[in-house]
This record gives sequence, structure tokens and C-alpha cells, in this order.
Amino acid sequence: MNLAIIPARGGSKRIPRKNIREFRGKPMIAWSIDAARASGCFDAIIVSTDDDEIALLAESLGADVPFRRPPGLSDDFTPTIPVLRHAVSTFEKYSGKSVDFGCCIYATAPFVSAEKLKEGLALLEADERLDFAFSVTSFPFPIQRALKLGEGGRVAMFQPEHELSRSQDLEESFHDAGQFYWFRPASLEEREGFFTARARPVILPREQVQDIDTLEDWQCAELIHEILERRRL
Repeated sequence: MNLAIIPARGGSKRIPRKNIREFRGKPMIAWSIDAARASGCFDAIIVSTDDDEIALLAESLGADVPFRRPPGLSDDFTPTIPVLRHAVSTFEKYSGKSVDFGCCIYATAPFVSAEKLKEGLALLEADERLDFAFSVTSFPFPIQRALKLGEGGRVAMFQPEHELSRSQDLEESFHDAGQFYWFRPASLEEREGFFTARARPVILPREQVQDIDTLEDWQCAELIHEILERRRL
């Protein structure tokens, strides 16, 4: 069976209650639940949370919350993979079912789409050597020409050898889009991160990616989301 896991702890600091705050007319987590349901990829969609309010809301939106996440996996410093290990093992114990493919979908990913979720699953199904498939997007400017500020605000390049390089001559670079991560459950026991040679990217256009950590991020995301929705109409 295929399992969607949406991590959604209750203790967000920079944007309080971020996972269930209203985003363009519905709770933020609803966008992730709706995309998972629309994809048709999953036999079960669960939310891993330590928070009763989030649990009740998630259930009202059509997700299952078969357990509460323990406090030791709910602080600001807990990585994603231990949360997924706990979710898979606990779900299998309670349900008596074995998970073939899992997918972590972040609760604050309003741009996640059913089509890209299906693309990620297809990558794993097509190649048994792969452990992960996850969303990425390209940097808008060559990272080889990135600048840093040193003592006294002085400018320096990270890679000075590329000061005179033309942008079109530099290799394109990508970063994690922070939307979803397909995985084989066995790979969670072997690794602590997703970025390995046994992973494949699902490439997203930059306009469909927005990290949401501050209120300014949130406002930008709502504007972009509205524009994209108008295009689809």
C-alpha cells in the first residue's frame, strides 16, 4: 500500500499555528490533504501531529490521525526522517498493513500538485534502485557567482574564479522545493537525509515554489497562488 504522511506539529514559532492558519480561504494543511486525495496515489493519508486541534481539523478535512506524535519528535530540532520512521512503524502496527511506498507531504505546501505527486511515484515504481524522489526547483541566479559579506560589510565571492564567467556558461543548480518526498520505507532505516545518489528530482517551475517561514513569505505566497489560480481559470 501507499501511505501519505503529513507532519504537522503544533509548536510553530515564527508564524504561530502556521499549519492551520487560513491560506486563501481554507486552512493551510487543507491544500496538502486535497492534493494527496486528488492524486489518487494513496491508500491512506495520515497526519502526524502532537496537537489535538490540528488532529481534529485534519480529520474533518478527510485525513486520518491514528496516533499522536510523541513529544520527543515534536520540537524545533527534530529532523523529518525520524518523524517518518515513527509514522510508518506506528501505522503498520495499528493497521496491520505493510507500506510499499510512502510520501511525506509538508503541511505548509500550498503549491503542491496532484500531478507532481504522481510523477514522483512513477519515478520510484520505474526504478527499484531508487530510494527517494522529491521536489526541487532551480536557483534564479548562478550560485557560482554568489557573494558573501565579510568583516565590516566587505564583499567577497564564494567562488572568485567565476567573477568573469558568463551566466550561460555556468552549470544550472537546484535546491529542495520543500513540498514532498517519496520514499521506500527501508531507506528510512539506512539514511538520515534525502539527498543521495539514489534519489531522483521532480523538477518544479520556480513560480510554484515559496518557502513560508515569515509573514512576508506568507503574503508573497498568497499573491503568487492567486495569480496561478487565475491563469488556470
